[in-house]
Amino acid sequence: MTTTKQRPGWRPERLRERREAHGLSLEAAGDKLRQVADRANLRIAGNFQTIWSHETGSVYPGPHYRRAYCLMYQSTEPELGFRLPLPSEQEAPSAVLPVPTPTTNPAVTEEAASAISSGLDHVTDGTQDYDPAAGEVLKSRVVSAWRGRMLTDGVKRPVLVLVGGYAGSGKTEFARFLGDVTGWAFLDKDSLTRRLVERLLVSLGGDPHDRHSELYLNEVRPLEYKCLMDTANDNIDCGISTILTAPFIAELNDEAWMSRLTNRCNAKGMDVAAIWVRCDVESMREYIEFRDAPRDAWKLANWDEYIQGIDTEHAPPGVHLTIDNRQGAAISIADQTREALRKILG
Repeated sequence: MTTTKQRPGWRPERLRERREAHGLSLEAAGDKLRQVADRANLRIAGNFQTIWSHETGSVYPGPHYRRAYCLMYQSTEPELGFRLPLPSEQEAPSAVLPVPTPTTNPAVTEEAASAISSGLDHVTDGTQDYDPAAGEVLKSRVVSAWRGRMLTDGVKRPVLVLVGGYAGSGKTEFARFLGDVTGWAFLDKDSLTRRLVERLLVSLGGDPHDRHSELYLNEVRPLEYKCLMDTANDNIDCGISTILTAPFIAELNDEAWMSRLTNRCNAKGMDVAAIWVRCDVESMREYIEFRDAPRDAWKLANWDEYIQGIDTEHAPPGVHLTIDNRQGAAISIADQTREALRKILG
């Protein structure tokens, strides 16, 4: 749970109205919310006192609670009164993914593919400069990969997908969603290199959680990204479609870096696609506080200085697709897409 403050569009009474419309007591709602959260690997307690504090407005639900409520009630955050809608969420009820009836017919695969396609279309930020043809090809390949897992692999040329974004933007969550759907290999920079980075910083006389000083930026960061890309190259050499997640801020803004990567992949018969996960400053701070990682301590202690150095309005010039995760919208849709697939496929 997060500290309560005035939030535009927050109407806590809607949460109570939705619970009562479903005929649930506070205790029953808590039980169901915990079940939903367990399936989605969300960290919540879900007791009736907490739900009551959300419904009365004494406590604003944290990010995992909001995601769990959206899953349980099959609704968006604006519909549940958590915030004002984004422009793409004004067109209700299309904001909520349809859930086809489970059947044993082969058409189930196409229904699942349609749910994935709808989710990707909904979170694509059309206000940003990007290559629409390449973006549509990438989305089609995600859906084709799903069909390939269920039927046959219709896409023979593998792809390397870079998923970038600022800290707390939701890039790792979205990259995991792509991995869930496609079955492509998934590599996260922090998981791959964090422990080595921390030991290296200490050995150089620095702070293991430093991610902002000249020592980190000049001596450690280049090696960190080199490890990530070397690991990706192993998959490239084997022709394995791979998703990489890291900020990629400098890299996606470096035309020469992207050109070298694209040329190397093309020589191996592999395509390259770049995704930028866009988010707002308040949501990024909320998630950074929620995850409580030591490497974020400097950002939180120097927040005003940190945000002056980031651009939340524009995606880097080299991306093929921008995902609009302002106020957690894209991750909520990803959650609902996963839930839809569970219901479709049993």
